[in-house]
Amino acid sequence: MESSGLLIFGDRERVFDDIPPEYEHAVRHIRDEFDRDAFHSAVENPSAYVFFGVAPCHVGVEYDWERLPSFLGLAIWSESNEQFVPSDRADKVFARLNLTPVNTFQKEVNVRDFSPEQFEMPDSAWYDGPAAGVRIENRSGGNALLTEPTVGEQPTDQLAHDEPPAVASELVTDTRVNRAVEAVEAAGNTVTTGEVQTRVFEMIVREEYVRLDQSGIDVETLRSAVGSVVAQRL
Repeated sequence: MESSGLLIFGDRERVFDDIPPEYEHAVRHIRDEFDRDAFHSAVENPSAYVFFGVAPCHVGVEYDWERLPSFLGLAIWSESNEQFVPSDRADKVFARLNLTPVNTFQKEVNVRDFSPEQFEMPDSAWYDGPAAGVRIENRSGGNALLTEPTVGEQPTDQLAHDEPPAVASELVTDTRVNRAVEAVEAAGNTVTTGEVQTRVFEMIVREEYVRLDQSGIDVETLRSAVGSVVAQRL
């Protein structure tokens, strides 16, 4: 966050000038939920902190997308201290700012009691099945990732069409339109065609990302096609 209160977004490689379509759903969620006043009152220099997290989209695991938050807080970097905020404290900060932290399965596990080879993957919090992986941290800041090889093995169904108008007709479902309308109303906003179009497009890119990516569809052309189909449905 800049001192003005403007939130700055980026990924591992760059700061965004324009938000990529696959991150629009997460960025909207953060802008809507992030408690700027609480953050300003809690720290002297808001721009000295960088928030890291996961913006989940469909890359092979069929999560319960209505249950899974658009952003899961992972870590907070303090520029003043030149180190990450301890994970327990970071989780509390994310919660205070109205952002969901990545779910923790176990805390304070003694090294003597832990064996990667014998570790049994816990159930996921975001769909009915085992977690896709578990991130393991130690007190010195080191981390490692254990993955569940059986998750995401099933091939993803290809889109029935390859032209944006036909793809939009396939993916703009009544369920998604209704979810978008409910989300606008829940935010206390007036339901407009433009607002519903935007939210439906964000849902589609998030929930169908792997299929869109594999088909090579031009996402911006799809955005326009989605808008036309949503307008007809409304």
